[in-house]
Amino acid sequence: QVQLVESGGGLVQAGGSLRLSCAASGRAFSSLHLGWFRQYPGKEREFVGDINWSGVSTRYADSVKGRFTISRDNAKNTLYLQMDSLKPEDTAVYFCAAGIGTNWLTYNYWGQGTQVTVSS
Repeated sequence: QVQLVESGGGLVQAGGSLRLSCAASGRAFSSLHLGWFRQYPGKEREFVGDINWSGVSTRYADSVKGRFTISRDNAKNTLYLQMDSLKPEDTAVYFCAAGIGTNWLTYNYWGQGTQVTVSS
């Protein structure tokens, strides 16, 4: 079992930055492949990016590439999503998850989500 808790969401103006955190407990954090997803109202969860167990390998959706950065601190059991140059279209609920790949269906453990709102 893995428990994930996101924090750091909020309201920010376009062009601003936010950093989301995802604290994990339970199964050995350093063995987990982790991802960030976001969800718009009435839509399926959308892949934002993921990171391998060591943090060496990351991958991003085209819509956030060059603006968002995923990192992890295995000593602190924490995953991060640094979001820069935010746009109104980044407004969504953001989730961290443990699993594999780019499809939300292949992730087994989820946080509760945190709202990010970008004003124009």
